[in-house]
Amino acid sequence: MSFSPPSPPPFNLTQPFAFPPNLLPDEASPEWMNKADNAWQLVAATLVGLQSVPGLMILYGGAVKKKWAVNSAFMVFYAFAMVLVCWVCWGYRLSFGDELVPVWGKVDTALTKTYLLEQAFLGMFPSATIVFFQFVFAAITLILIAGAVLGRMNFYAWMLFVPLWLTFSYTFGAFTIWSTKGWLSKMGIIDFAGGYVIHLASGVAGYTTAYWVGPRSSTDRESFPPNNIIMMLAGAGLLWMGWTGFNGGSPYVASTDASLAVLNTHVCAATSILTWMILDIIFFKKPSAVGAVQGMITGLVCITPGAGVVQGYTAIIMGVFSGSIPWLTMMVLQKKVKLLQKVDDTMAMLHTHAIAGILGGILTGLFAEPHLCKLFYGSANKYMGLFHGLRIGTSQSVRWGIRQMKIQLLGILFVVVVNIVMTSLVCLFVKLIVPLRMTEYELEMGDDAVHGEEAYSISGQGEKLEIPMYSSYYNDIETPSKVGVNSIE
Repeated sequence: MSFSPPSPPPFNLTQPFAFPPNLLPDEASPEWMNKADNAWQLVAATLVGLQSVPGLMILYGGAVKKKWAVNSAFMVFYAFAMVLVCWVCWGYRLSFGDELVPVWGKVDTALTKTYLLEQAFLGMFPSATIVFFQFVFAAITLILIAGAVLGRMNFYAWMLFVPLWLTFSYTFGAFTIWSTKGWLSKMGIIDFAGGYVIHLASGVAGYTTAYWVGPRSSTDRESFPPNNIIMMLAGAGLLWMGWTGFNGGSPYVASTDASLAVLNTHVCAATSILTWMILDIIFFKKPSAVGAVQGMITGLVCITPGAGVVQGYTAIIMGVFSGSIPWLTMMVLQKKVKLLQKVDDTMAMLHTHAIAGILGGILTGLFAEPHLCKLFYGSANKYMGLFHGLRIGTSQSVRWGIRQMKIQLLGILFVVVVNIVMTSLVCLFVKLIVPLRMTEYELEMGDDAVHGEEAYSISGQGEKLEIPMYSSYYNDIETPSKVGVNSIE
């Protein structure tokens, strides 16, 4: 049985065309705004936000030792809030505003209705949308840095570190690479969704911060088992699915390129997971859930700079590399190179973000397709992967391909140097005010000493629920009785 839909009525060009009432422009929906793009951008931003809260809160909280679960999750929670306030007050305009110097915008707020309701510098939606979208990117960068110093950084030092690093490091990279006025942006660097600005920066900054903070206690370094692998996997799942918004929202339009970016993202992540698992099975004889999460992260990081500018088969190739090269540096070189062992990088940020980010930037420079770059950047002339240039074979195409690789490598050098220098300066400044590292007592006791709270505090007698500042609230829930009368068992 076949179904033939009726033919549409002929379009009468002699009659004036009228939009349906719901598409008519008005003050709330100006002519320049595309409702579909605006809706998708807000959804994408929310997906990225969910990667942090609750995604990385859950992942960190489950991946660390039990005594650090609250502290690790709380570092994420605090950073998300602090970054938003700093972002609208000065961070966004430093990153995407009018040029002050070649690496920085002018200081200004993103709070007035006049500014927020006007068309964004890119995309067919208001500035309020892109301010929120770029905020969740800035927030997750700081949250990723936290992964390198879990289990020993003084929380008060973290409270100071977040706004300072956002202001004096993140904004440099965002303006230089993502702003239309940045010098690397003008040169033609390809960073589709943050392989440089977010992942390479967070990996280098996290490792640098870990150096200045110092290692965990010797007890924790010798034994640091995840307290809840199921919770860690749940957080990893939110991180993985949230990457749909991370890379799919970066074209600033609900387009075919956004669809390609989403598919490439998940293909690369899946390939990287399988590659990492295979290596674990070959060399350690067991598939590891923790290892699979690491492989997922490296795959997602690697594809990010090129998600919408490479073909589908390239996503598989990048997944193989992202599941093997960081595995090699983490599982082999980390154990053999004494220099790497001197820095205690709790969540292996150097390998999962710095190494994977560098790998993604280089592979993007090799495999970028001019036509896909045109869909994203609006121009194909100065964006050409080296392999494509060699395949065309003309002297001009080869020059363009080599030029692209030089720019990609220059971008890596810039991000690494800026983040080592600025992160070190921020840490040294914070150290003048409060210690970067917890006290020995706090390192021994963990959450109970730092926050007066514990992750798994509900017991039969409920003694751990007695928190002085909230004692009346908890007493309403459960009132432990020392004489065994009227107590909840």
